[in-house]
Amino acid sequence: MKKALIALAVLGLTGGAAVAQSSVTLFGVIDADMKYVKTGSLKQKKLDSSGLNTSRFGVRGTEDLGGGLKAGFWLESEVGVDNGVAANGGAFWGRRATVSLTGDFGEVRLGRNKTASRLHLEDFDPFTFTGLGSVGAVYSNLGSGNGTSFGRADNLVSYSLPGGLSGFYGGVDISAGEGTGTNKGQSVRLGYKNGPLHVSGTYASTSNAADTSKFKLTSVGGAYDFGVARPSLSYTQSKFMGREQKIWTASVTAPLGQGQLMASYTDAKANVAAETAVTGYTPIGDAKLLAIGYAYNLSKRTALYTTFSQIDNKGAAKFLVAGAPAATAGGQKSSGFDVGIKHSF
Repeated sequence: MKKALIALAVLGLTGGAAVAQSSVTLFGVIDADMKYVKTGSLKQKKLDSSGLNTSRFGVRGTEDLGGGLKAGFWLESEVGVDNGVAANGGAFWGRRATVSLTGDFGEVRLGRNKTASRLHLEDFDPFTFTGLGSVGAVYSNLGSGNGTSFGRADNLVSYSLPGGLSGFYGGVDISAGEGTGTNKGQSVRLGYKNGPLHVSGTYASTSNAADTSKFKLTSVGGAYDFGVARPSLSYTQSKFMGREQKIWTASVTAPLGQGQLMASYTDAKANVAAETAVTGYTPIGDAKLLAIGYAYNLSKRTALYTTFSQIDNKGAAKFLVAGAPAATAGGQKSSGFDVGIKHSF
């Protein structure tokens, strides 16, 4: 009840009309870590945010319209715990701002949200594209100027299949350009999740800034939970003009004591020969990422965690672990270690 009252008050402060809902919930995560990061000879100690889960708060609600039909909304904003500023530096509700309609037909959702391709990539990264261990650290948009396939999109129209399909699920989304090339995109995902087995595939295509070429991403992944451990394997291929990147990730999560152990190894290879043929583009080179972490649950909502990760860049590659100083030259190693605390509400 208290959460519902607070949520309605937040909506009032942000200019939203307070309308009776079947349920309204205020939710969030506060996550901060003490971090030591290094790139080449450059070192830095810092207090940072979102080491295990992205720090955020939001308001969501649903209204039962009868006949199996439900309306819903979701507003979510990122918070930098170290300084109180939105870490993404963008829109206030930059993580998510959607309205939806759900029924026997599935769900139709309108607004800014994660793409279907991003949801797929997160499912096969034990660090869910967050913090020092994120496999996203070695993903490249290949100079297209468009990273939508790895994250969120504006002007998104999404459709998700209904539940109850014997483990099969899927979705498709389309984002309108509205005069901006990098906003135009589409992605589709199809998967199967039943018991310990989970397999998924996705395809995404997004326009570059000039709206003259498309960045394309294809990815497949699979995981099996043996109880004592959940190994997974994923393969991603991205293309833009004559450039190409191929990424393999092998990972495992396993319960350990009152917590969970997470580890991943990623091998990212770039088609350097084709990239150098494109005028004005610097080849990204190859990179390998090793990450290991452990989260110890103090309760259902609070956890202590620690993570170590290292990127071994080759050639012109300048990939960085989260929060590391920028590389002064290609081929430098980037690494980091942190200890943090996460609390959800």
